[in-house]
Amino acid sequence: MDWMAWTWPTAIFFAVIATLLITFTVLAIKFPETPRTGILRIETTRGDRLFITLLGSAFINLAWLGIVGAHQPYALIVCLAYAVTVFRWV
Repeated sequence: MDWMAWTWPTAIFFAVIATLLITFTVLAIKFPETPRTGILRIETTRGDRLFITLLGSAFINLAWLGIVGAHQPYALIVCLAYAVTVFRWV
């Protein structure tokens, strides 16, 4: 990892994102999905909901960092609750 001066948390973050993308690709192939309409009144697939979750989690973490400034693992709990909400109702 010296070639890019990555830290282990950064490498883990990108590994998790890559794993999610691979998992969702396999799920889409094995179990084709039909778009559904949630509370946003737009048709979304699993991939759309994953994108909404990742984008929202980025904003949650940035807001947490700006407002609280510390205890970032608690932001992860908020992001997980947000992800459950998005995948359940959006």
